[in-house]
Amino acid sequence: MSILVIGSVAFDSVKTPFGQAEDVLGGSAAYFSLAASYFTKVKLVAVVGEDFTQENLAIFKDRQIDLSGLQYSHGKTFRWKGEYGFDLNEARTIATHLNVLEKFQPEISADYSECKYIFLANIDPDLQRKVLDQVKNPKLVACDTMNFWIESKLDSLKETLKRVNLLIINEAEARELADEVNLVKAAKKILSWGPDTIIIKRGEYGALMFSGDTIFSCPAYPLEYVYDPTGAGDSFAGGVMGYLTNSQDLSEQNLRRAIIYGSVMASYNVENFSLKRLSELTLGDIEKRFKEFKQLTHFEEL
Repeated sequence: MSILVIGSVAFDSVKTPFGQAEDVLGGSAAYFSLAASYFTKVKLVAVVGEDFTQENLAIFKDRQIDLSGLQYSHGKTFRWKGEYGFDLNEARTIATHLNVLEKFQPEISADYSECKYIFLANIDPDLQRKVLDQVKNPKLVACDTMNFWIESKLDSLKETLKRVNLLIINEAEARELADEVNLVKAAKKILSWGPDTIIIKRGEYGALMFSGDTIFSCPAYPLEYVYDPTGAGDSFAGGVMGYLTNSQDLSEQNLRRAIIYGSVMASYNVENFSLKRLSELTLGDIEKRFKEFKQLTHFEEL
């Protein structure tokens, strides 16, 4: 079973209180793909420019990610530059250059269109729906978004949400999208627009899942060293969707397990810049931290 992801592949320049990195590989689809690849086969749809080299491709090929949907276009690859203070939950964007991403039109091949698990990473909601028009009978459609689309294309985003089963979004975006300060109220409003489930990412405070009348809370893994939170949310989504695709079980109990695996992948991602930490993991590393999460949250009834 494979998962189809559509999003951005980028070059990032990042500065945190613990170091910096220039023109390193990033992008929502890149982080998602590497995280998901530890659980299932990944088919990637994105666009890169003429400055994207074979060396850049190697990290995806090493994880056996299917790149036949990767488009090459004249121009430069999407670039983002940002800086974090000691509050690592939010980046200050210094520069964004869409470059080839500005005219990206995702085309889904006949093989890719058969995928039953779809993740629409953080791209224009018009493009997200264009992808959905090209896939056949998906079992689970999940998506992410960001404040830029909430502010500039709210009506379009709501149209996308009507066709989505699972929304994975951070808490600031959830509040802005619903125009509600309280996360419980925000989640209920967003669920009324179409999704069956919403997972709200809360950075160092973990994640919340709202589905029907139930709420599930997962803590973040307590880390001694955090170098770069860039891509943590996308790595989280990759862990969640990768596990769900592998297990093919969409029950609430399995969704809870998937959130723990997502949190495991995010916790590893922040331990180094770019995709370096994600690229060197083993399945043993992942299972070890999953068990540590279980121990972290376990308590006996009275």
